[in-house]
Amino acid sequence: MRFRYLWLLGLLPLAALACASPNDPSGGTTMVDRNLSESHPPAGALPLQDGKMPPLSDAEKHIILEKGTEAPFTGKYWNTFERGVYVCRQCGTPLYLSDTKFDSHCGWPSFDEEIRGAVRRQPDADGSRTEILCAKCGAHLGHVFTGEKATEKDTRHCVNSISIVFIPEAKWPLQRAIFAGGCFWGVEHYFHQAGGVLAVTSGYTGGHVKNPTYEQVCTGKTGHAESVEVVFDPARVSYEKLAKLFFEIHDPTEVNRQGPDVGSQYRSAVFYLNDEQKKTAEALIAQLRAKGLKVATEVTPASTFWRAEDYHQDYIVKHPERPCHVRVKRFDDAPETAAPRK
Repeated sequence: MRFRYLWLLGLLPLAALACASPNDPSGGTTMVDRNLSESHPPAGALPLQDGKMPPLSDAEKHIILEKGTEAPFTGKYWNTFERGVYVCRQCGTPLYLSDTKFDSHCGWPSFDEEIRGAVRRQPDADGSRTEILCAKCGAHLGHVFTGEKATEKDTRHCVNSISIVFIPEAKWPLQRAIFAGGCFWGVEHYFHQAGGVLAVTSGYTGGHVKNPTYEQVCTGKTGHAESVEVVFDPARVSYEKLAKLFFEIHDPTEVNRQGPDVGSQYRSAVFYLNDEQKKTAEALIAQLRAKGLKVATEVTPASTFWRAEDYHQDYIVKHPERPCHVRVKRFDDAPETAAPRK
């Protein structure tokens, strides 16, 4: 849930310079007004050449390598909100999920959260702002700002459209998985540590109430389970390995509870998005039952996943003194993770 607000008209000129770099005598920036069709790859395509992104155009080099800034309201993505992923124009690394994009009315694409570990911050050469770069290749993306209260996360990544490429969900090289294993705080924390996982979101699914609140789910009357949505790169980690991790970080034999947390909202469930995920989950459950475990995990089709309130996201990172899951090794090749700090 996000708080949107419209900036006052008197502040718009300041917003238009928010991502600008003071490289010219007027205190503004060297801005590029460009032909998008010539300087930017088409949306929906990841045009890799021998495993690499195609060479940068002169306009792209000016922004990405020379740290220039495109003019506000001219970029390709400043006002697009289709579901998908934004990747680095220079190296193709996924940087931002569309769920974190919001309309800041500043004229540049704005995100309030990056894919964990994908974006690096460093002091800007102007001595006042914070520059953001692709953590993998060092491509200049733009700047990050806090204290504006544009969303609950109070963070705005102000990104040049020319520095990124959008991949629609139907074509993106990433996949999703949805698991429920009791309190989502601990489940989210473990999945964040798995290699190949790009994003984990705590939320609610499996019920009948639209846009449920935490308080509603806690009543046990919504039908929803506390769940996590995992976005992962199948080239780096398989769904099977993530499902194995899931079965190790909670007790799949408990019915409508996990430890002291009791209620259907704490049930163990795999919400599959396709037949392959269903077969994988069922096969792993069969393996566990062959080992003597009375697995109670539900395997059910995925429905709408509702994102939980912001204070639930990254909860264990914010409160390391409150770990709520203990991992029990049940497979030989599940992803490695570290135990939560106590």
